[in-house]
Amino acid sequence: MAKAKKDKSIPKFIYGDEVRKLRQEGPRRLYFIWGPEDYLSDQFVGEIRKLCVPEGTADFSYHKLSERDYSPRALADAIDSVPFLTERTMVELRGIDLNRLTDDETEALFETVKDIPDYCTVVFVEPSEFEPDKRRKVYKKLLKDGTELFVNAQAADALVNWVGRRFAALGKRIETNAIQRLIFVSGNLMNMLIPEIEKIAGYAKGDVVTTEDVDAVAHHIPEAVVFEMVECLGAGETGKAMFYLDELLGNKDCDENFVIAVLGIQMRKVYAARMAIDGGGGKDYLMKNFGIPYESYANKYMNAARRYSPAQLRRAVELCAETDYKLKSSGVPEKELIKECVMRIAVGEGDV
Repeated sequence: MAKAKKDKSIPKFIYGDEVRKLRQEGPRRLYFIWGPEDYLSDQFVGEIRKLCVPEGTADFSYHKLSERDYSPRALADAIDSVPFLTERTMVELRGIDLNRLTDDETEALFETVKDIPDYCTVVFVEPSEFEPDKRRKVYKKLLKDGTELFVNAQAADALVNWVGRRFAALGKRIETNAIQRLIFVSGNLMNMLIPEIEKIAGYAKGDVVTTEDVDAVAHHIPEAVVFEMVECLGAGETGKAMFYLDELLGNKDCDENFVIAVLGIQMRKVYAARMAIDGGGGKDYLMKNFGIPYESYANKYMNAARRYSPAQLRRAVELCAETDYKLKSSGVPEKELIKECVMRIAVGEGDV
């Protein structure tokens, strides 16, 4: 499962702010857009195109190159094309794997983009799973002369409002707690939520969508399944927990290393919730220090934490770290290592 890692030097992408800035200042000459939220990437590129090639005008001033079409010569020809019936031209490049460019190809690209005319906007757009290798020379040049946008999940409140509007467009009203439940189980990326929203809206019988509707048909991402497994372990429901584990290990989209990594993250959050309870910090401490966006999320971690002792949780975190190391260093089958880890958490290893 690919995960884009954000460079802390890149400003946070807030879609509404970026669109307002774009409309006020106009398109820049060079953009490099990447990140997991390809729905918003497409929306933003659409906003750039509206300004460069307004609706109702011919597409003579718009040029799109895919990886198959791309070459420095083709890019240069597109950049050198003068606007026709518009004030600007736009060149959109999709899926060009900049990580794989040779030194000669990199130099040819530099020569092509070093003198982009004032009337031209060039936009590199990468697929959601792409992650740039910032050590490569190509990025130093692009990021020096261009604008980098890392498009990740939007802020919690903005996402809740967006989900509500999507349901309203389908003739449904959805409760806030149901929105938060949907984001918890299906993730916070719009490109993943859109099909879930359409599916749930079609399933819900009444005008109001509830958490029960969400739980009935929404796809559960692995992170959510791991948390449900952790809840079951704390409640002594070992059989149910192992059912969830088998579901995870049978999912071709997440390998064993991913499963143990997510289990370790979830156990650390539950351990932090236990520390917050014992230290009197409460859910506010948990939300502030662990980036948990909604009170309903924090409550879930606090409730899970009450089912474990501090010693059990401390040992559970250690077991996840030990298992992660064994996965990379021992010859024991990966699935067996993870099942052993979960069973040792289930029996409360570490409790006195």
